[in-house]
Amino acid sequence: MIGEKPQVRRVCVFAWGGAAVSWELSTPGRLVPSLATCAAFLLLATGCALHIRRGLVAELRRSQEIAGAAQRALLRPLPARMDGLALAAAQLSASRGAAVGGDLYEAVPTAHGVRVVIGDVRGHGLPALGAAAAVLGAFREAAYDEVSLGGVLVRMERALARHLRDRARAEHPAACSGEPQSPSAEEFVTVLLLQIAPDGTLLALNCGHPWPYLLRPATAPEHPAPRGPGSDPEPAPHTPAGLDVAELGSKAPSGGPDRRRAALSAPTACEARARGAVRGPGRSPGFGKGRGGGGPAQRLTDVRGLDGETMPPLGVVPLPRDPQPHTCGELRPGETLFLHTDGAAEARNAAGAFFPPRRVLAEAPLTPARLVAGVHTALLRHTGGRLADDVALLVLRDDRA
Repeated sequence: MIGEKPQVRRVCVFAWGGAAVSWELSTPGRLVPSLATCAAFLLLATGCALHIRRGLVAELRRSQEIAGAAQRALLRPLPARMDGLALAAAQLSASRGAAVGGDLYEAVPTAHGVRVVIGDVRGHGLPALGAAAAVLGAFREAAYDEVSLGGVLVRMERALARHLRDRARAEHPAACSGEPQSPSAEEFVTVLLLQIAPDGTLLALNCGHPWPYLLRPATAPEHPAPRGPGSDPEPAPHTPAGLDVAELGSKAPSGGPDRRRAALSAPTACEARARGAVRGPGRSPGFGKGRGGGGPAQRLTDVRGLDGETMPPLGVVPLPRDPQPHTCGELRPGETLFLHTDGAAEARNAAGAFFPPRRVLAEAPLTPARLVAGVHTALLRHTGGRLADDVALLVLRDDRA
């Protein structure tokens, strides 16, 4: 819409100038005075257009600054480090020109550990901002006040119910005094609440949200010493690169301190080899190719999807009186947790193929900022830059000793 208005004004100026020149040239008289008059008309029109454009550009810049401040207040930039965790996040809005939408995320340090929320409001873009703000505001208060993770979730549900009730009454002021009936009263929010304890234990409460992925550096097999003629044959190597991702555990690299440090620093060498693959029709986006340039991508990361009990989204049915979180895994030093909304998993390309997050993560660097940027780029490449839904990405890596 913003890009259409300057073009309309430009057409009007050219049309007015053309009409003025045609009228002057068609009027009987000398040619030189007519040309001089035409030039004066064109200069005047150009000056008016530049003055109007300068005012509109200044107004647009002020509006963008105000919108940016409001968007940063809703989705505050996360610190790079929090209680020994490295963090990075990004949000992509399906609405053109908007930096935030219906997706939400936040992480806060508490006495019980780092508490994290990621959610997705029904719908996308600017209309979903109100519900996202209500849920985020409740989380930011309750995460510090509530002892249990279930208490935080109950407070978020109450805040969402109040917001939807007030919005429905505002849209239908003539409604009866009972519960208003409107489309806004049917909105819901998918939410994933996580608590990362100081020992790495993960407690979760999931209300209809996609489960996160646990990533760890893939360790390369060691080269054995030469064996003599009478030695037993060496067993076939069994490395994480040969396993299916569903079979991988979350156990940290074993061995002494030197071997542990070498395993945790392995992604740095892999990141230098990770490049965005130019894919043809039907190929999935990736971070790199095999060494031959045309073979399958080399697996750089072990990926395992977390799982557990899932409740309905907030706003669909009332929560249990005292929801109890459950242990869904453990985040150990050097491991990375990748959280996302369904806008990433359900993104399609022109051929209708879904975005493959597990495959992309298996080839991704483990530095949180690079991981978010790489998935962001791969997602836009997969969809051709046209997102059908908002997308939020949140990465946490355990850097504690």
